[in-house]
Amino acid sequence: MALGAAKAYGAPRMALGAGVFASGRGKENALKIYVGNMPYSVTSQELAELFGQYGRVAEANVIMDREMGRSKGFGFVDMPNQTEASEAVAALNSSQMGGRTLRVSEARPRGDRGGGDRGGGDRGGGRDRGGWRR
Repeated sequence: MALGAAKAYGAPRMALGAGVFASGRGKENALKIYVGNMPYSVTSQELAELFGQYGRVAEANVIMDREMGRSKGFGFVDMPNQTEASEAVAALNSSQMGGRTLRVSEARPRGDRGGGDRGGGDRGGGRDRGGWRR
């Protein structure tokens, strides 16, 4: 079974590829945790083991750069128990891992990330910038 199929149809999750998954049960109420400034060598399995010290981990996923094939230095962990998740965030935020200081917090929904205007703006060339002419 491909990883995408497990996500699309809600089938039990398996340890495949970049993510580490427990069973698909209980993930609906899971607290999604952002983990940033990780060493690039950290795997999803290692991330799951780190958070597993504080409770059950439903999913751990290190985000990979598709073109480079290596970690982007951040990932996400889903923990179904709010108390355990809060303890993990408090304990692991600003902790050291591989010589780097981790940034751990509750993940924000995609729409709340900020980041500013990503609009393209006027890309036309002016007369003195080599744009097309009429």
